[in-house]
Amino acid sequence: MSVLAPDPAARVASFNPVAKLLATLPLTVTLLLSIDPVSAGVTLAGVLVLMPFAGLPARMLWLRAWPLLLAAVIASAATVLYGRPSGQTYAQWGLVHISDGSLQLALAILLRVLAISLPAIVLLSTTDPTDLADGLSQLLRLPSRFVLGALAGLRLVGLLVDDWRELSLARRARGVADSGRIRRFLGQAFALFVLAIRRGTKLATAMEARGFGAPGARSWARPSRLRPRDAVLVAIAVVVAAASITIAVAVGSWTFVWTL
Repeated sequence: MSVLAPDPAARVASFNPVAKLLATLPLTVTLLLSIDPVSAGVTLAGVLVLMPFAGLPARMLWLRAWPLLLAAVIASAATVLYGRPSGQTYAQWGLVHISDGSLQLALAILLRVLAISLPAIVLLSTTDPTDLADGLSQLLRLPSRFVLGALAGLRLVGLLVDDWRELSLARRARGVADSGRIRRFLGQAFALFVLAIRRGTKLATAMEARGFGAPGARSWARPSRLRPRDAVLVAIAVVVAAASITIAVAVGSWTFVWTL
């Protein structure tokens, strides 16, 4: 199985995609309202406790999480060196200023990025794009023209990767742009752009011929329904978000982002 494909064997995959999307909203909104390490740490702890119940293979989770983990470490390291100074100063040299404030802010950013990214990884790793599109249109009543267009575009991402690989092999076999990485990249990117426009035009014509975007109510091959366990999933996310706010306010670390 490709690391980019959703895992249908995961236990969370049986939940409605709309419920999983709604479950990520309270966690994300809570973390975006405050930038303190306590609320982010409580949310991250709750996510880690629930992570084994998702049923995702550890290897798949690592392959999808390590770029975000690396980005979180880089962002927190930059904050340690160049964050807003406050409290005791530990080191200062030019623009570098390491202090209590920069260390606390760096920890908050690290925990915050991880707490936001891990639920998003679970959502993407256990959700089929077609099921998500069905739920968005049938349950949330989003415009089907927009949802189906986005679904079609998402389905073509894999084809773009294959096209890029085939273009590389074809140009190498013909001896085109053997030297000069920048020129080779720009030429190949332009060729891929032309292929994408041609495929998009054909896809738009085919979808219009099949009645996509036509006026009137459309039918759906697979109905999307919410079940009681979907409500339980959303309730758990709300409880974790409320606990993070309550604990952060109780210890006095809750800090609205617009007060920084």
